[in-house]
Amino acid sequence: MKRTAAVFAALLAGVPAAAHTQAAQRPWWSHNTVCYEVFVRSFYDSDGDGIGDLNGLTEKLDYINDGDAASRRDLGANCIWLMPIAESPSYHGYDVVDYYRVERDYGTNDDFKRLVAEAHRRGIRVLVDLVLNHSSSDHPYFKQALIDPNSPYRLWYGLSPTKPEGRGPWGQEIWHRSYNRDEYYFGLFVREMPDLDYRNPAVRREAQNIARYWLQDMGVDGFRLDAVAHLTEDGPVMKNAPSVHPVLREFAAYVRQVAPNSFTVGEVMDSTGSLPAYYPDQLDSHFAFDAADALINAARSGSARALFPAIMRLQRDIPAQRFSPFLRNHDQTRAMTDLRGDFAKGRVAATLMLTMPGIPFMYYGEEIGITGDKPDPRLRTPMQWTTGPSAGFTRGLPWEPLQPDSLTANVQVQDADAASLLNHYRALVHLRTSSLALGAGELVPLTASTDAVAAYLRRDGARVALVLVNLGATPAAGVTISSADRVLPAGRYAPATLLGGATAAALRVGADGRIRGWIPVPTLAPMSSHILDLTPGR
Repeated sequence: MKRTAAVFAALLAGVPAAAHTQAAQRPWWSHNTVCYEVFVRSFYDSDGDGIGDLNGLTEKLDYINDGDAASRRDLGANCIWLMPIAESPSYHGYDVVDYYRVERDYGTNDDFKRLVAEAHRRGIRVLVDLVLNHSSSDHPYFKQALIDPNSPYRLWYGLSPTKPEGRGPWGQEIWHRSYNRDEYYFGLFVREMPDLDYRNPAVRREAQNIARYWLQDMGVDGFRLDAVAHLTEDGPVMKNAPSVHPVLREFAAYVRQVAPNSFTVGEVMDSTGSLPAYYPDQLDSHFAFDAADALINAARSGSARALFPAIMRLQRDIPAQRFSPFLRNHDQTRAMTDLRGDFAKGRVAATLMLTMPGIPFMYYGEEIGITGDKPDPRLRTPMQWTTGPSAGFTRGLPWEPLQPDSLTANVQVQDADAASLLNHYRALVHLRTSSLALGAGELVPLTASTDAVAAYLRRDGARVALVLVNLGATPAAGVTISSADRVLPAGRYAPATLLGGATAAALRVGADGRIRGWIPVPTLAPMSSHILDLTPGR
C-alpha cells in the first residue's frame, strides 16, 4: 500500500495523520511542482536575429512565474526544462559537439548563469536536457576516434571493421560507414549521432563530469535525460536492455552525491509496463507516455472509460509521485492538433493532466493552443506572443515560419479573455501548486453514472480534492457519483469550490467511508471542469 493510502487508512481508524504528510519531509520535486518545457530557439529572440536565445528567455521569465505568490498574471510553473542548450551543429541540439559550452546561437555560459540566477530569484527550478546516449559526429572525440587508430576514444564508440548484420528497433540503418576509414560505427538514431559505449568506464566518468559541471558550475537543479532506454545494447536488444539499469543506477547515485537536492527525469518512450524496471534507485522520474495518450484520448473521445488504467498502474507499481504525466512534447503532434483545434477539448485535457498524480510537464505553447504536426521543425515553431509582426517573437525573420493560427493562438489575445485556454491553464497551475491534495495526493477513481464524466479524488492525508470533468459535448444532468468503501471519513461535507464556479451539494458519508449516489452539481455544462475541496472538518 502506498504511503498516502496508509495514512488515510490511519485517519479512518482515528489516528492523527498530520505527522505523516509534512511537505517539508519531501523533496522539492515530489509535491506542488509543475514543469514547463522550453525550446530556447523558439521562445523569445532578444537581439533580432530570428533565433530565440537565453537573454530572451530571461526577459520572459515573468510570463512563466513572476515570483509573486499573490499574482495570477503568470503561468505559475515553478520548474523549467530546457531542450538541449549545449553547442551543436543542428537546430535542435540533440547532437552535441561541446558538452561544456552553451550553444552560440543562444548566448554564452555567463548568459546561462544569469538565467539561472533570475529563475531562482522567482522560485523557478532549472532542468537542462542531457544527451548522453550519443554525441555529434562532429564531436572532437569522435573525429579523433576515426582518424587516429591509436586514439583512446576508439573505445568510446562502437566501431567495426565490417558492417554487422541487423537493423534498429524501427527498421533503420544502425551501422554507418566511417567518414575517414574502411570501417563502420554504431549510431542508433542517425549517422550524425554516433552512440557512446557505456560499457567503457571512461565514458561513464565523462558523463559524471558533465553532470557535475552543470550542477556545480552552471547551477542547474537537475536533468532531463534523453533516450535513456537506448543507453546500452545487449546483443540484438537495443531498447530497455538489462544493462541499462546499472548504468543509470551509477549515474543517479553520483548526481545525488554531488547535488542531493537535484531532480532527474528520463525519456523511456514505451508502454507503462516497461517503467517499473527503472525504479526505485535509478532516475527520480520518467515520462508517462501511456498516460499522455490516455489523457488526450479521453478529451478527444468525450469518454472517461479508458482514462484510469495506465495511471492507476503507474500509481500501483512505481514509488509515489515518481512519474511525469504530460499531454505532448517536442517529438509529438501538438495537443491542439490532436484535438482538431477544439479549445474546449484543450481545456478539459489541461484539467485532466494538471490534476493527475506525478510531476506534470507542459510543452511551451500548449497553454495557448499552438498547433503543429510533423516534420519535427513544425512541432517546435516560435512562441506566439502578440498579434504583431512575427507574433512578437522577433524583430527579424523567425528561424522557422509561424503556425497559421498565430493571430488567435497567442498570449496577447488570450490574456485579455477571462475564459481563454491560457487563463484556464493559469488557474489550474496556481491551484495545483498551492494544494497538497492536487500536488501530491493519491488518485482515487470514482464511478460516475455516465462515461462522459471523469470523477476522482486526490487525497493527501486529511486533505482531499474532488475533480469532476464533463468530457462530453452536451450537458450532463443529474450525474451521480459513487465510490468503493473507505474513501472518506464518515461525516457531512460542505464542498468548497476551487475551480469551475458551481455550488456543490452537501455530501454525507456513512461509517463505511463510501460515497453513494451523490449528485454534486445538478447539471455539468459541456466540456466543463470542476474542482472541489472535500477536506474533512474544513
